[in-house]
Amino acid sequence: NQQIGAKGASGLGSALSKCINLSNLTLDLYNNQIGEEGASGLGSALAKCINLSNLTLSLYGNQIGATGASGLGSALAKCINLSNLTLSLGGNQIGATGASGLGSALTKCINLSNLKLNLYNNQIGATGASGLGSSLAKCINLSNLTLDLYGNQIGATGASGLGSALAKCINLSNLTLYLKYEQIGVKGISGFGSALANCINLSNLTLDLSSNQIGVTGASGLGSAIAKCINLSNLALDLSNNLIGATGASGLGYALAKCINLSNLTLNLYENQIGVEGTSGLGSALAKCINLSNLTLSLGYNKIADDGASGLGSALAKCISLSNLTLDLVNNQIGATGASGLGYALAKCINLSNLALVLCNNQIGETGASGLGSALAKCINLSNLALNLYGNQIGATGASGLGFALAKCINLSNLTLLLGNNQIGATGASGLGSAIAKCINLSNLTLELKQKQFIYFGL
Repeated sequence: NQQIGAKGASGLGSALSKCINLSNLTLDLYNNQIGEEGASGLGSALAKCINLSNLTLSLYGNQIGATGASGLGSALAKCINLSNLTLSLGGNQIGATGASGLGSALTKCINLSNLKLNLYNNQIGATGASGLGSSLAKCINLSNLTLDLYGNQIGATGASGLGSALAKCINLSNLTLYLKYEQIGVKGISGFGSALANCINLSNLTLDLSSNQIGVTGASGLGSAIAKCINLSNLALDLSNNLIGATGASGLGYALAKCINLSNLTLNLYENQIGVEGTSGLGSALAKCINLSNLTLSLGYNKIADDGASGLGSALAKCISLSNLTLDLVNNQIGATGASGLGYALAKCINLSNLALVLCNNQIGETGASGLGSALAKCINLSNLALNLYGNQIGATGASGLGFALAKCINLSNLTLLLGNNQIGATGASGLGSAIAKCINLSNLTLELKQKQFIYFGL
């Protein structure tokens, strides 16, 4: 048994407290059964490190409970010079009492400006989330906050309470929240969004709200709320598996288009049944984000088909400042027409230099592969290209055609081609290789041609 337990944790802390000049400490005690006694003892010892300004502490899976979490927090509150704190307490059953107690203690860290708090799978519920949020709102110097509450069943009430509390963090400029699988629903996201709209100083926002059943109304409402964060320049939003549909996708897009300072956007709408209509509406809305330079759009498993792919491309071509684009359209029933149409539309993005395109498990075939390549060859400023066409039946002809087309990308220096499970055979591989050899400026190449293996068991 190599686990250090409560005695080992306390002893380690006592030893470290004698390092009088210690200013930066990273300590990982993952799964060591230190318990509430060990957590409190460790905290009390670290509080004696009077010069400690940066602390990263991981106590995942240590059964510290509510008492241990509160005790640890109370001890760390004595670290008067602490400005940067990362605390990972996942899987410790701290509950609502522990979350609230920890939050109350951290408010006493008067110099705390950067806080990362991981409390996933701790059964804190709505009460714990609201209590924690209310406490953090009192951290007057807090400017950067990352909060992971995954798997805590905070529900609608907890989400609304948390949002209302965080809106009072007047100096908060960077916020990252992980609220996946929290049963928030339409009501919860409405309350959360309304509160979030009051965070007027936010410039960077990351929200993971996947699998929360927020629906059409919730998606549109959240978008409208975010649009009121007038200083927002960077947004990452994960709404995958939320039943937002076509109307929700369009509504979300038109709301985000009002974020006039938005330059970097990452949007994940996987598995939302948005279809052709929703994709077109979303694209048309995003085209109005005139300052958008970096866009990552994940629309996998949405049945957008040929019309949706082409329409999306045409819309994005209007994003005149777009230089970096990642587009994930996996498993969307896109054929040759959609792939070619998407390519020719993107070729009109005159400032595009970096493109990652994921079209795996569609049906673009050899015609679509060649057409897509010919279109992308017209992206005159393209220097970095990553293309995933896994499982598209492009065959030997499609692989060769794609290669010869890409050889015309005269500025291409970095190329990643994932063409597995496409039955390109020896002829296709040779043709592809010969073509790529003509990319005179190519310095970095990643090529994947693996095939599925089937094992036959004879009887």
